[in-house]
Amino acid sequence: MNRSAPFYLFMLMVVFSPLAIDIFLPAIPAMADAFDAEMASIQALVGIFILSLGAGQLLAGPLADRYGRRPVALTGVVIYVLSAALGAIANSIELLWLSRLLQGLGTCAIVVAAFSGVRDTFPKERLTALYSYLNGVICIIPALAPLLGGVLTEFWDWRANFVFMAGYGLLAGVLILRGLPETRPEGTRADGALISWERYAPVLGHPVFQFYSVMNMLGMAVILAYVSFAPAVLMVDLALSPMAFAAWFGVNAAINIAAAFAAPSVIARVGKRNGLVLGVSLCLLACLGLIALQGWADPLAFMAPVFVASIGFCFLLAISGGAALIPFGERAGTASALLVCIQMSGAALVLALISLVPLSAALRLAVLTLLPLSWWLLSRLRAQQYGQIKAAMES
Repeated sequence: MNRSAPFYLFMLMVVFSPLAIDIFLPAIPAMADAFDAEMASIQALVGIFILSLGAGQLLAGPLADRYGRRPVALTGVVIYVLSAALGAIANSIELLWLSRLLQGLGTCAIVVAAFSGVRDTFPKERLTALYSYLNGVICIIPALAPLLGGVLTEFWDWRANFVFMAGYGLLAGVLILRGLPETRPEGTRADGALISWERYAPVLGHPVFQFYSVMNMLGMAVILAYVSFAPAVLMVDLALSPMAFAAWFGVNAAINIAAAFAAPSVIARVGKRNGLVLGVSLCLLACLGLIALQGWADPLAFMAPVFVASIGFCFLLAISGGAALIPFGERAGTASALLVCIQMSGAALVLALISLVPLSAALRLAVLTLLPLSWWLLSRLRAQQYGQIKAAMES
């Protein structure tokens, strides 16, 4: 079995998720007009996708361990393309919701195959850098996708965004079909029930996985809240045009890119523990900035703290994503699935709960940027478990 997989394919595979989230954001007002629907109904397309993406991991991970990474990835691509095509021809908001639900399921299969494939293919000492590079690729898409979505919507209509997603899926699918080998290690075939407590318990019960998966989730909740709140803050409250919104979105994404690609070098120099402290501290600084600047009716008053939080987010994910999977080489598919499930569905749940709090969007985001520090402090109180976590940080 050939386990040598080119890293560029994994980079193509992780693009599916942010592309599906970000490309149609500038089209949200046009979609609301087209369906004569409330803005909340269109914004729900992001939440439906994220929840589906997260929950689907519970099945995609065991499938990747049982049948292999390659067939799971290819099946996910087929579902992604068909669901994007369904979204392009949808004539009701309910059908559009269904397309996003299916698109999330297809994406989750691709993401599981990508992350477990990286864990299969490369040595653990390289995982922090490689996961940071994957996060850097993920961050490139929010810089480009809203600009592309704005152009597609302005010169055609909102449906062109879904046509583009289907086209990308077809192109990437051909490259994956031709170039992705099976990376699953020998002897890791998972028999028995696909979804069972016995399969997940060893992963969920591991203190290192618990700490890093929740930290990963909280970092994702910060960026997901920004994606959800920014259209309302910038295009509704501050009356920016879709292209101006896309420009601000692009600036933040450019900062994400720089931070994601710089993070491995910084972490290698200061160590995982200090790198995590840096990420948590930057989120705290963003929290204070959002509180201090909330009264200013200027895009920079909202976006400047977001820029700081985005850098912190890159450090949190660069360290947490790889560290959570290191103990589970023999069941990387299941561990990857649980990690993404907790990251995505957990972040969506946290966002849903904070959205119920009667605060402004800026203050809601401030609360979320405070949670990584809270989790760090809570974990330190669990002395025995924190000893294992600290050892993992130093490895």
